[in-house]
Formats: sequence, C-alpha cells, structure tokens
Amino acid sequence: MSQHEVPVGGDRRLMVEVSGNRDGMPVFLMHGTPGSRSGPKPRGSVSYRLGVLLISYDRPGYGRSTRHPGRGVADAARDVAAIADALGIDRFAVVGRSGGGPHALACAALLPQRVVRTAVLVSLAPANARDLNWYDGMTPGNVAAYTWADNDYPALKKELTSRAASLAVDPESMFEGLRTELEAADRRVVDNVAIRRQLAQSYTEALRDGPFGWLDDVLAFRADWGFDLGAITSPVRIWHGADDRFSPVSHAQWLARQIPGAVIDVRPGAAHFNAVEILPEILSWVAAVAPHQRDGD
Repeated sequence: MSQHEVPVGGDRRLMVEVSGNRDGMPVFLMHGTPGSRSGPKPRGSVSYRLGVLLISYDRPGYGRSTRHPGRGVADAARDVAAIADALGIDRFAVVGRSGGGPHALACAALLPQRVVRTAVLVSLAPANARDLNWYDGMTPGNVAAYTWADNDYPALKKELTSRAASLAVDPESMFEGLRTELEAADRRVVDNVAIRRQLAQSYTEALRDGPFGWLDDVLAFRADWGFDLGAITSPVRIWHGADDRFSPVSHAQWLARQIPGAVIDVRPGAAHFNAVEILPEILSWVAAVAPHQRDGD
C-alpha cells in the first residue's frame, strides 16, 4: 500500500491511497458520506487476488484532502482525472458506494474515453429527478439533513459539527446514533467487529479536521449534479438492498431507467450497509474487462 498527495489545481491537494495488484485493473473506489480513503474496503491481499489495483482518495474537505468550497458532484471527474494522470493511468473502472455513487457516475458521464466500467452501490438519485418522490422511505435523520441543506444551512452545519465532535471523542457514537434507523440487515453488518472497526476508522479520519467534507457532500447532492446520466456509454451495474432506508431503493430504480444499458441488482433482505459485504464481488465485475480496454488501445 502506498500514499500519495496529488495536486489538483490552485492550492488544493488530494490524499490518495493505492493498494492491491500493481499489474491489475485500476479501479477508483469512491467512499461514502461521511468517509475517507481508509475504507471500508477489501484488504490489499484480496484486491491482489481479484486482479485489482485499488485507488481510493479523500474527497475534498475529508481526511487529508484540501476543502473545495462550493464543489459539485461533477467536480469529482476532474479530481479523478488528475489523480489518474499523476499515477500514469490511462483507463480505469470506478466504483461508488453510498455517497460515492453520484461521484462515480460523474466520472462515467464526463470521462467517457477513460472509464471502462462503473458500479454504484446504494446510491442516491439526483434531487431534481422527475417522477421520483425523493424522500419517500428515507430515514428521518437523512430527511432532516437534506431539508436543512435546502432551507437552513446554519442548522445543517450545527448538526454535523456536533456529530463530528462526538466522533472525535468516541468513534462508536456514529453507530449508536444511527441504531434506531438501522434495518436488521444493517445491524448485522455494523455489529461485525472487523467491519465496525473499519467504518469507525474511516469516519474518524474523514472528520479529523471537522465536518466540511460531509457538509459539502450533502449540499452537492441536493444541487444539480452537472452532467447527463443519459450520456454514459460504458457498462454500468447498479446494486441496491431492497430494505435500504438511507438511500431508498426507488433511487436505484430511477437511476437504472436513466442510464442506457444499466443492469440493476436489487437484493431482497439486504439494506444499506450490506454494500460493504458485496464489494469484492463488484470489484471482480469491474475488473473483468478485455486487456485492450485497460491499455487504451
């Protein structure tokens, strides 16, 4: 595993982590909200066996990456392109889990000559999605946060600042705060000691300097995403737990209707955090491309 600080214009830098198979398919893994480059993700030995060179990074404002105030979802494509250039990578796949989903789709839409496959797990749909009741089936906590993003930024900042401060003292507080909103399938995942440790480490690193990446994610999701889902031409796989209440399954179904040729897998009995468990299977799928697609010929 190696760490890199990548300049992306102006005074901004992104912290990047690379692990897995150096000769494998480059795959960008876009973390959730909140989240960081540290995970949750498969161990380097697992990525190696899957034939994956796994690249993860802290989105602006998270972890050790410089904040980019006012960033939109589309800005992720420029950041990923800059990281790929710095690492000498031409073509790659992209996987986005939860809040990473919209950012992965931005890469697929805006970097069509470079992105060969995309997978999104338990993703949100755009806030301006037609014929979608965006809040239907969503947890009260998420409804409150996204409503504040639209109407009361000070309230949103106060809430996320308080939660970030609590996490700094007790990384386990995130799970206790969410427990009443977790489905049974979610509780089973987060009660797994190894996964819980990974999530706690990721949250702690994400919010080490405050809630700013989290704030900017929430605002970006409620704004126009800045690209056309219909412009995606490479293969897309959408995975979602049928019982997800953080990102309701109707969001995934809407995305599948907008993206040409997208394949959707709605898993009965699964919820939001089951996306952590399915990640090795998803990485195997995005890595299964022809050698010429990897090399850019």
